[in-house]
Amino acid sequence: MQYFLTIDNGGTNTKAVICDAQGKQIAVTSFSTKRIEPQPGFQEIRLTTLLADIGTVIQAALKKAQLAAAQISAISVVGHGKGLYTLDQQGQILMNGILSTDERAQTLATQFQQQVEQIYPLSHQQIMASQAPVLLRWLKEHRRPLYDQIGVVLSNKDFIRYLLTGEIKQELGDASGNNLINLQTHAYDAALCNFFGIPEIYHKLPPLIQATDLAGQITAQAAAATGLQAGTPVYGGMFDIDACAIATGVLDEQHLSMIAGTWNMNIFPSNNLAPQEAGLMNSIFPTGCNLIEASSPTSAGNLSLMIKMLLKQEVQQAQAQKKSIYDDLEELLAQTDATSAKVFFFPFLYGSNVDPQAEGGFLGIRSSTTKSELMRAVYEGIGFAHRYHIEQLLQVLGQKPVSIRMSGGACNSSHWVQMFADILNAPIELTAVQELGGLGGAIACAVGSGVYPDFDTAVQKMSHVVKTYQPDPAQVSIYKQKYQVYYSLLQALDGKWSPLHNLQEELNNEDDS
Repeated sequence: MQYFLTIDNGGTNTKAVICDAQGKQIAVTSFSTKRIEPQPGFQEIRLTTLLADIGTVIQAALKKAQLAAAQISAISVVGHGKGLYTLDQQGQILMNGILSTDERAQTLATQFQQQVEQIYPLSHQQIMASQAPVLLRWLKEHRRPLYDQIGVVLSNKDFIRYLLTGEIKQELGDASGNNLINLQTHAYDAALCNFFGIPEIYHKLPPLIQATDLAGQITAQAAAATGLQAGTPVYGGMFDIDACAIATGVLDEQHLSMIAGTWNMNIFPSNNLAPQEAGLMNSIFPTGCNLIEASSPTSAGNLSLMIKMLLKQEVQQAQAQKKSIYDDLEELLAQTDATSAKVFFFPFLYGSNVDPQAEGGFLGIRSSTTKSELMRAVYEGIGFAHRYHIEQLLQVLGQKPVSIRMSGGACNSSHWVQMFADILNAPIELTAVQELGGLGGAIACAVGSGVYPDFDTAVQKMSHVVKTYQPDPAQVSIYKQKYQVYYSLLQALDGKWSPLHNLQEELNNEDDS
């Protein structure tokens, strides 16, 4: 038997997933990604303990699967896109990693976006605050001594792969999604670094590899920390949205891939590129075609934070009863429908998909509003944020997809998946494996090691749709009305967020002083 191990490092959870060559999930273990928020808008992760933490879940996964380390045929890493991970000039960890939900460079991103036409013909990317070049420029302006020590710039999964192999390499798809790659040449372009005012970084970008390339082997040091066998091959791996699309069998324009996790990701592979005016992102998909993306940090991460804000007592009660707060919320969704919440929630706690300065919040609260209604509105608001992006994609795609293949933490709630089908008025399909990032990594291993000749064959053998949620016409009609109101409210507020943003910045500065 062939067994593949994927380390899937997301902004919310970090997992070790073991799958076999038929795509069966053998074991999964996880821990909560240890976010650090040193000040509002800063989202970081401590890197000095990451290998030890990953080692703990790998050993737990091996034990759960009842496998010896020698039975793992190959390993890959899947990670969140964007963000920034650096080594110093001696190849040592320089600073905390910066997560994709970080907002510190939002003002810079807005300024650069106003001139995006200068680089769009090269990278075919819009500009976001959490992209590596924008964060690097922020460091140059605000942490210059630290910036001057940078020796290597990596993405999340490429950093983890470095911890495992000691090899410093960057996978092409991830780099192309981070505004570092010329999509015509499939190579770094000095003009991109020059545009962001970081020309010295161009020579600190590591060699590029493909998702299925052999990237190294587990070192003796990594073996001691993780329990893996030294010499086990490690393949390039993927940006998490690529991994989830491939794991759900989304290889062409017939289906859309929707990820409802820390980020709101909506994508489809295409031989074409989205034009600048569409406001979408383009990157290089592991199959060699382009990936068209509409995304923002407006998904299930907002639900997690609202639970912490609103349901502290309910969480404690659930724990005392040896159950999860999500069990109680699932009952809430089962007992309510589209008519139940008269409140609208803007899921902009980590950033928005409209005005860059928009903030999260509720509209429509009355004296009769309950916590339950607020929580239902949170679920719906996240669904509306996904619909906003799906409609952007459909304008480029020009046709309705056969289905939307869904992944991410939201898939754990069957009632929420049904809500997505109703809000989007489209069939939602789920695949057999729950941890799709892990399956995508396993597929990369299977193709890279020659178990299957290509992605098409691997997907046929390893990805299986097991359930479809059809939209309910009655709920679709109500959600159509609600989305129109949601959208009209956002339009009314467009360009009106600056006074609030400026006030918040002023008060933050007073707190710091």
